[in-house]
Amino acid sequence: KDNNFPPYRIRGGLKGGQCSIECKTSQYLSSLLLACPLAENDSTIDVPLLYEKPYVGITLDWLQFMGISVEANDDWSTFFVPGRQSFHPYTRKIPADFSTATFFLCAGVLAANDIVLTGLDMNDSQPDKKVVDYLRAMGADISIDDAGDIHCKASQLSGIEIDMNDTPDALPMMALTACFAKGETRLVNVPQARIKETDRIMVMCKELSALGADIEELPDGLIIRESQLTGATVDGHHDHRVVMSLAIAGTLIPGETKVLGAEAAAVTFPNFADLLKSLGASLIEM
Repeated sequence: KDNNFPPYRIRGGLKGGQCSIECKTSQYLSSLLLACPLAENDSTIDVPLLYEKPYVGITLDWLQFMGISVEANDDWSTFFVPGRQSFHPYTRKIPADFSTATFFLCAGVLAANDIVLTGLDMNDSQPDKKVVDYLRAMGADISIDDAGDIHCKASQLSGIEIDMNDTPDALPMMALTACFAKGETRLVNVPQARIKETDRIMVMCKELSALGADIEELPDGLIIRESQLTGATVDGHHDHRVVMSLAIAGTLIPGETKVLGAEAAAVTFPNFADLLKSLGASLIEM
């Protein structure tokens, strides 16, 4: 339409060629890498800016597994994708999701009782497994047994600086976690968090402030100081990761916390509330 909003009309087919795209979020490049192998001709993709590089790495791993050829230079600023390729059928177990597990990894070191997470693979290429490293660097007692289960124990955390460019999805929950850490925590180099489902930097600053957090925005992140949070009514802004972070906040702090728009959690984690209840949380869905 003339106003640049849906509905769009798309006509085939994909011819290939050359393009240049700044990837402030990895989905732009991943989408092209998935589509270009089916083009009539070869494709060259120039990428002068690439955030969230490890997420693109996941895409490349899967393309290779499905028999797709993609060439890239050392710094991933240029990709060459031969056209007229075919995706091979496959059977493969989908690994558990570290982005989703982030909420319970953090809750496990903040709550009074230990939490054990099963089904995760620390050898997988998912970048959000770095949350384990972030928490350990803050002083968290996290261990991994021979079966791969991750044991999170209540811990006294200390503030640090974390470069979150590879893990923007973890920003909301790490912002909450930082409220419980002694001193100051800086979550930096993650400007793309402003162009997710919401401006997560602004939203988390606003909503954690409503709970009593000592927090301030940076252009590319947040500064959070140890805070005494108390329950309040907060807005999830229809963002699943914001909703889940605020819901966990409500289980950890005194008073009643009401999260508006909580239905958004179902976008990626439809059984989130049930799992939280199974850990002893007092949760009422409205």
